[in-house]
Amino acid sequence: MKAQIITIGDEILIGQIIDTNSAWIATQLQNNNISVIQILSISDKEEAIFNALSNSQDQADVVLITGGLGPTKDDITKQTATKYFDTFLQRDEEVLQHVTQFFEARGKEMLEINRQQADVLKGCTILFNQYGTAPGMLIKKGATTYIFMPGVPFEMKHLMNTQVLPILCKQDNTTYLAQENIIVGGIGESYLAEKIADLESELPAHIKLAYLPTLAFVRLRLSGTGSHKDDITKETKEFASKLIDRLADHVIANHDTSIEKFLIQKFIRHQLTLTTAESCTGGSLAALITAVPGCSAMYVGGTVPYSNKLKQQLLDVKEETLSQYGAVSEQTVIEMAQGAKHKFDTNYAVATSGIAGPTGGTPEKPVGTVWIAIAGEKETIARKFQFQNDRTINIERTRQLALFMLWQLLVKEHQIGIDL
Repeated sequence: MKAQIITIGDEILIGQIIDTNSAWIATQLQNNNISVIQILSISDKEEAIFNALSNSQDQADVVLITGGLGPTKDDITKQTATKYFDTFLQRDEEVLQHVTQFFEARGKEMLEINRQQADVLKGCTILFNQYGTAPGMLIKKGATTYIFMPGVPFEMKHLMNTQVLPILCKQDNTTYLAQENIIVGGIGESYLAEKIADLESELPAHIKLAYLPTLAFVRLRLSGTGSHKDDITKETKEFASKLIDRLADHVIANHDTSIEKFLIQKFIRHQLTLTTAESCTGGSLAALITAVPGCSAMYVGGTVPYSNKLKQQLLDVKEETLSQYGAVSEQTVIEMAQGAKHKFDTNYAVATSGIAGPTGGTPEKPVGTVWIAIAGEKETIARKFQFQNDRTINIERTRQLALFMLWQLLVKEHQIGIDL
């Protein structure tokens, strides 16, 4: 089954909000063996909505539309849909009763525009929205099924989980999807492509390989399609195994995850603890870790010793080290990592110090100079990196590379590998 996602709203096009709906919907469809062929964001204009609906007909089996179902004048999705489907709006008494109860329960007066939320497309299947006043609607034209949902994320997710996905999963699907993900580090995208060029050339037409690079890692995604679920799953896994064997020294994980989530799971499994001491990253590494549920089982907390004074007070960095080598140096960052590990009694500690920019550099230490140290159970490693002048990118590179170095030392000291 092929699907298309359309999000409606000027607020998305001007960057006022981020379209998280499409990403979430696409994930749910993928998990239910439904392939997304296009994601489209359009404005709140009749022509744009009409053309998007028209262009999607017979191109996809199902089209999921979010946004523009509210009661205000800028929400014109329903009105435009009446023209496209050559129908009209009619007030549904059951929906009206729900909307009425919705306002009564909150002690609010219901206006006429609120009653208009009960106006639905003639001939549609109503998808009741228990979390809001705008119902979803399912209607067909030709071979394509159109599903309209509110743009409010929690309302949309409720409709998808309780009504839309159950409907879609009952439909016949003769094409099955298989996907394998491999996360690698320590190798650039171009070098990676060259290293596996012969394997990539062996891929049949029904299995695609995608490179999804970040600032420090590359995710390889194999996507296979076939008429037999077991066969395509097996074939896709076999090619993934070949890639893993070829890239053994660089493979971090063989499933869809993030490096921080993967590391947290490994730390917990081996009953290890971690602390962080962040200067140039300003606590963003700690924020990345603590965003993962369950991290408290391995992460004891961290410090942000931005000044030299706090480096000394919190981490026992020597005054003479700072005077002789400076805050951005191998010697200082090693003392930061070792001091954090000792002070907070953890198995591992990560320390960062650098000149994120755009100012503060010197001829000896230009903007973008960064030192990272990892204090482990058996040794401490440190590396210098030279980035550019963009502060945001420098901070992001630093925290990603810090996680990569942590993974490297973890593998070395505990022989921790991927879960095959």
